[in-house]
Amino acid sequence: MLYLNLLILAISLNNFQSWALEKNLFQHRFALDYIQIPWHFLAMPFLYMFLVNYLNLADKSYKLLKVIIPLFLIIVVAQVSFVFNYSNSTFTQNDLDYLYERYTSFEEIFSLVVSLSIFIYSFYILYKKEKLFPKILSFDNLKWIHTFFKLTTVGYSLWILALIIKVKMNFSGFLFSYYPLRIYTTILIYWLGYQGLRQIRILKERKHIRESLSIELNGNIDVNAINLNTTEDTSSEKHKEQFLKIDDFIKKSKKYLLPKYTLQNLSLDTELGSSTLSLIINNIAGKSFTDYLNEMRIEQAKSLLLDSDYSNYTITSIGLESGFNSKSTFYTVFKKHTGYTPVEFKNITVAVN
Repeated sequence: MLYLNLLILAISLNNFQSWALEKNLFQHRFALDYIQIPWHFLAMPFLYMFLVNYLNLADKSYKLLKVIIPLFLIIVVAQVSFVFNYSNSTFTQNDLDYLYERYTSFEEIFSLVVSLSIFIYSFYILYKKEKLFPKILSFDNLKWIHTFFKLTTVGYSLWILALIIKVKMNFSGFLFSYYPLRIYTTILIYWLGYQGLRQIRILKERKHIRESLSIELNGNIDVNAINLNTTEDTSSEKHKEQFLKIDDFIKKSKKYLLPKYTLQNLSLDTELGSSTLSLIINNIAGKSFTDYLNEMRIEQAKSLLLDSDYSNYTITSIGLESGFNSKSTFYTVFKKHTGYTPVEFKNITVAVN
């Protein structure tokens, strides 16, 4: 959470500084006539640090800030030295403005290259290194982080466009080219702040629920397979016997809490073909395999919704820890089976009791 907050802070400071400089709030207030701290230089390093810590890869990852922070300080000192030297020169104000904007443009291009490189590497970790963080994937599908990377790509496009216009206009009268970028990044930090707080809360709640129920779901539960393929007998009695074993196996091993558990997975566990399993469940339970699992998930969700220990937990956390793969699926299936949304069910049941 620390690095996510620092990422939001870096973008916020950069936007505030741009607005303050445009309004001439800083110029001529100190010993220096100009100063633009390159906060944008820190944004992607903080994103990288947040990502590797969130994915539990910090111990295996490069300590990037050990390089970035000293480099950031060097850039700030270099800019202060540049401004101090030229402020005492005989240049006219227009010449000073031109020199300063040209200097900060080269600084900004360097920042863009470094920032974009870190962004691409972070993107590579997220998309190509999934095998390194299976544990976090059992709690969070990371869609919100994937979405942030897509949105940030748009931000980079606006930044590059603004820089091109700045250079093309010879470092004068270019401020308008940065307006879309400022507006976009302002909206982006609000979205990131909301999603970050929400997702981290859900993550903590899911971990607590799973620990409380003594459930470890990392996709590799160690449960002995059961052998139901004793004969090719397809009689009703044989199907009932096989179904009872299947039902007992799924409930005891809590396979219904695995969002991606399919007939193919059950086939591997029982050594029966998928079509045979589908036939058995349809004939005996009178429903599809998906509906059969969803009924168990609904009962699990009801139990959690009415448990006072989880009264302040989000509906999303409860739905996901009950075996559903998304909030929308949970709401849809819950209403289909109970006639109420999870919130309505909780409120009505609590009111009655």
